[in-house]
Amino acid sequence: MSPVLAGTGRVADDLWLLAHDDVTGRAFVQPRPLGLGLAAGLLAELVLTGSLSLAGEQFRVTAGRWPPADDLAARVLGLVAGEREQHPVRDWLAYLARTAPEDVAARLAACGYLARAGGWVPWRGGRWVPADRDSAFAPLLRARAVLDAGRPLTAEGVVLAGLGEACGLGFRLAAYAPKPARPLDAAVALLDLGLRDLIACTKAAVSSAVLAHRA
Repeated sequence: MSPVLAGTGRVADDLWLLAHDDVTGRAFVQPRPLGLGLAAGLLAELVLTGSLSLAGEQFRVTAGRWPPADDLAARVLGLVAGEREQHPVRDWLAYLARTAPEDVAARLAACGYLARAGGWVPWRGGRWVPADRDSAFAPLLRARAVLDAGRPLTAEGVVLAGLGEACGLGFRLAAYAPKPARPLDAAVALLDLGLRDLIACTKAAVSSAVLAHRA
């Protein structure tokens, strides 16, 4: 793997790559679950860095924290900080899900991980495809490590695996899970309460979206 493509260290970036084929860039899940998962990934990044806290289904901006250096993270934090009224997690997920897939893809492209594949129709931009197969596959290995009882856990890895399972990517994790595998629920249970709640809310939002689509 190229040293410059060793991973951005951001949950939403890894989740985007986990959710797409490492060669074609085709998504493994439907747009709505993908958007909700990536919206949660963006919020999780801010919780992990201490810029946001989550308690009682409400996000709070942490006073005295430096703004994120990443433009997308700073924009999401600004949206939360700019609201006079507090909104529950499900509302933030629904709002951010509308643009999260393209926002995260653009961030990955700016870092060299994605490129546009030309579409057959001139006025369509085509889809995003990985610039390097190894770097696109690496997030799956990071999520797989969570299921390996012989490996230490990191909060970022557990959140990645938890959100991946929440938005419908559990089959990808299962396909590469070691045997015997560490139960994902047991790993998620070790996270701080706010991150556990965020994963649970994401799973509930995805389930509601899938049921609504089938109705």
